[in-house]
Amino acid sequence: MKKTDWPIRWDLLLRYRLIETIALWEGRLTTNHICHSFGIGRQQASKDINTYLRELAPDNLVYDRHLKGYVPSEQFRPVVTHGIVNEYVELLARQQNLSNTFETLDIGLPESTFLQAPNRVIEPETMRAVVHATRHGRQLRASYVSLTRPEAVESILEPHTLVCTGTNWHLRAWCHANREFRDFALNRFQQPPQALRQKAKHSSLQDEDWNREVTMELVPDQRLSAAQQEIIARDYGMTHGHLKIRTRAALSPYLLSGLGITLDSQHPDPLVQQLELVNPDQLGFGSRRERALKAVAGLS
Repeated sequence: MKKTDWPIRWDLLLRYRLIETIALWEGRLTTNHICHSFGIGRQQASKDINTYLRELAPDNLVYDRHLKGYVPSEQFRPVVTHGIVNEYVELLARQQNLSNTFETLDIGLPESTFLQAPNRVIEPETMRAVVHATRHGRQLRASYVSLTRPEAVESILEPHTLVCTGTNWHLRAWCHANREFRDFALNRFQQPPQALRQKAKHSSLQDEDWNREVTMELVPDQRLSAAQQEIIARDYGMTHGHLKIRTRAALSPYLLSGLGITLDSQHPDPLVQQLELVNPDQLGFGSRRERALKAVAGLS
């Protein structure tokens, strides 16, 4: 992110950041993006884009008449953003959860900071292709690598949902090579995938684990003392020492991983483990259990 030579009003800066983020990670920016996000008119949104191009980054965007929107130029360089995928993640999160919007308002909040883990490297071209194919129900030609199979394997994917696990992005898609729905980490595409013109024949409606909901029942690690278990129960707002979380079966391994729970073994230290899953069999993975574990571990 490059510092500008003149101060930018806070409300304008937010709109300029949206302009850069949408253009970079989705590959197409229209005035509707700004109008819907900030509740302003089309004339003002158009003025914001023109001012951004005139005063901040004249060479960053070009208008594509075929797409009826602005696309990143070959000379695109972030000016008011860092050009990392987390900025796109945060933008989507704010759209889904209004409680997060307080972070963009100067209302005298106390001093705070946010711990940021190292970013997984995801190329903008990869995100653009994935967003386009997912949004428009298109097939995707992709070359994918994994730790268990380092050699690249090419396949046709039919994506239906982008999922952010908090630390990484993955794509839920039908895989023609394996003839089943699988998860694909966006950072594991060897090169940017190619969105095809062919319509996808599989959607989320056929994805059994995506549509099947499960209820995970969590309790404090029973190896802890009664007093320690009570602390953990309060930490998570448990009722009578139990916490029930309902989620999609396909997402449950990621949720468990985020809570420090593995499906195959316990951590030897209960002070590290803290939580137990008391109903693992009800998740219903069966023979797919090993693959679910590998996906969460980043192996597959």
